[in-house]
Amino acid sequence: MATTAVAATMGGLSAVRRLRPSAQDYPDAQWAAAAPGNYTAASRPLVHPIEFVVVHVTQLRFADALKVFRNPAKRVSAHYVVRSRDGYVAQCVRDRDIAWHAGNWDYNTRSIGIEHEGWVDRPEYFTDALYASSAELTAHACRVYDIPVDRDHIIGHAEVPGADHTDPGPLWDWDRYLRLVEELVADS
Repeated sequence: MATTAVAATMGGLSAVRRLRPSAQDYPDAQWAAAAPGNYTAASRPLVHPIEFVVVHVTQLRFADALKVFRNPAKRVSAHYVVRSRDGYVAQCVRDRDIAWHAGNWDYNTRSIGIEHEGWVDRPEYFTDALYASSAELTAHACRVYDIPVDRDHIIGHAEVPGADHTDPGPLWDWDRYLRLVEELVADS
């Protein structure tokens, strides 16, 4: 099956392609592949269990975050990026593969990394659409990989052992986020 370019949807990023619907890990995501040198091919959860969701904030605009993940010199990626204004989700690394997002190899092997467009000190980026869409994505991961919906398993980048980042920061509404994820998991 041929892929279809979606440059207009992704803000002019012509390298973005749509996956065949059966190939997507998260059905509502658009494929925006990270450079192969920015993640590790794996066979998760067979080789490594998926036990965590790590919440990140890009400190960049959505399109710029995707460019970073496509640049093999950057040596970084996340599984997903959520756009602020409308909750649009791009998938950059397959769930079975190990994204390089947490700064801790053990956590990289056992987690799904979700980047959120915005800045830790600019709460206007944490829109209703971003929270709702991200919560749906996290609820999906919790259902598929049997991840408990709690703060021991849905964590911020700053909570990863050895992390030198502060995201998602003190303005991220954890109570709201976990409530949304819990409701979505309960409704499934």
